[in-house]
Amino acid sequence: MVIPISAVLLLLVLAVIFIRNCALKISHALVCTLLGFFLAGTCMAPAIHSGITTAADLVSSLRP
Repeated sequence: MVIPISAVLLLLVLAVIFIRNCALKISHALVCTLLGFFLAGTCMAPAIHSGITTAADLVSSLRP
């Protein structure tokens, strides 16, 4: 599934605006969910997955 980068950028901008306004409603959560699905279909998905895995490994290695 090929998603134009403009659709991904539009959804990203909308998600940032919604989160900054502290007014995340059901419709806003839907936009954020769509952003996630569309990002998973781009070439950035492996880099995002790698970054999240690295961050999770770093957090799990911390000892209180």
